[in-house]
Amino acid sequence: MQRERLIPRVDWPQKVEALGFAFHTIDGEVYWDERACYRFSAAEIDTLEAATAELHARALEAVARVIEKRDFARFAIPEPFHGLIERSWAGADKSLYGRFDLSWNGEGSPRMLEYNADTPTALLEASVIQWYWLQDVHKDADQFNSLHEKLIERWKAIRGELPADGRVYFAGDGESVEDMGNLDYLRDTATQAGLDARAIDIADIGWDGSRFVDLEARAMLALFKLYPWEWMVREAFGKNLVANAMKVMEPPWKMLLSNKAILPILWEMFPGHPNLLAASFEPGRFATDFVKKPIYSREGANVSITSSAGSIEAPGDYGAEGFIWQAYHELPCFDGNYTVIGSWVVGDEPAGIGIREDATPITKNTSRFVPHYFA
Repeated sequence: MQRERLIPRVDWPQKVEALGFAFHTIDGEVYWDERACYRFSAAEIDTLEAATAELHARALEAVARVIEKRDFARFAIPEPFHGLIERSWAGADKSLYGRFDLSWNGEGSPRMLEYNADTPTALLEASVIQWYWLQDVHKDADQFNSLHEKLIERWKAIRGELPADGRVYFAGDGESVEDMGNLDYLRDTATQAGLDARAIDIADIGWDGSRFVDLEARAMLALFKLYPWEWMVREAFGKNLVANAMKVMEPPWKMLLSNKAILPILWEMFPGHPNLLAASFEPGRFATDFVKKPIYSREGANVSITSSAGSIEAPGDYGAEGFIWQAYHELPCFDGNYTVIGSWVVGDEPAGIGIREDATPITKNTSRFVPHYFA
C-alpha cells in the first residue's frame, strides 16, 4: 500500500459532473482529490476482501445474539421498536449495503473502527467516479470495485420482497447535495434492475391514518431512506412505522449494526479477534490511548481521542444516548494525511473500497476522497 502523488486531469470537474457528481467540492475545498492515489498489490486487496467478509459474518452473529437476549437497552432503542427489529430479523429482511471503516497500512490485519450499516455515503465516488478515473489514469491496472454490478444484482434479489408494481420511493434530506447525489445514484441502480424508482423528500412523506402516502396520496409500500433509523423512530410519524405497513430499507434490524453499541458486544463475543479493537461500555476500561464515541454519531461528531500525544475532540450535538470506549488504533499517516479505508458490502458480499484522507486522526464529512488502483 503506497500513496502516490499525481497531477489531476485538466478537465476533471467537467468529467465528474457529467457523471452526476455535483459535490466534488465542499465549502470551497476539494473533496474529490486527484492530487494523489493509493496503490495496492493484488495480495493486499485479497486481505481487505477477506477481512470485510469476516467482519460482516461476525456482525450478523452479533445481531442474532442481541435479538436472542433482547439486549436492546444498551442500544438506547425505544421500546416500541424492539418487536419491529425482531420481526425484521425473523423474516430475514434483505439488506442492500453497508460500509466498514478500516484502519490499515498494508501490514498485519485490517482493524475495524466501525460499521456504517444504515446510511453509508461516499458510494457514488467509490463506485462510478473512481472507476472512470481509473480508465483515464491507470487503464492497464485494476481496482477493488464491483459496486455498480453488485448493487444492480442485489436489487434484483430484493425484488421478491417489494410490491408487485416494483414501485420504491427513495427519500432523504432534499437540502443535502451529498445525500441527494447518493440517492440519485442508488435510484439509477434500482432502475437498471427493473424497479420503478421514485424520488421524494423525507419531509413530504405523509400518513393518512392507516398508511404512508406520497404527495399525490398514493400508498407508499416500499421506501429506501438515506435517513437514519435513530432519527425516524424519534420523530412524530415514527410510531406509525411499528405497524410495518411499509417495507423500509435498510431493514429495521440494521438499527443494531448502525449503532456503536455493537462494537463492545462484538468484543465481548470475539475477544482478541485480529480484525477488531477492544471496546467497552465502561469508561474505566482504558487508562489511556482510547477513543470515546457516542453510540449515535455521524461523520466523527463528538468523537474524542485520548492518547500519549494528548487529546483531540470533534464538535457536534451527539452523546445524549450514551457512549462507548474503544482502544485507540492510530490511523496510518501518509505524507501527513490520516487515511481510512471504507470497505463496502453489498448484500453479504465484499464489493470494493473507497479511501478518505484528513489532516487530523478524526475522519469527518469534509475529509477528502482519494482514488485507488492495484497492480
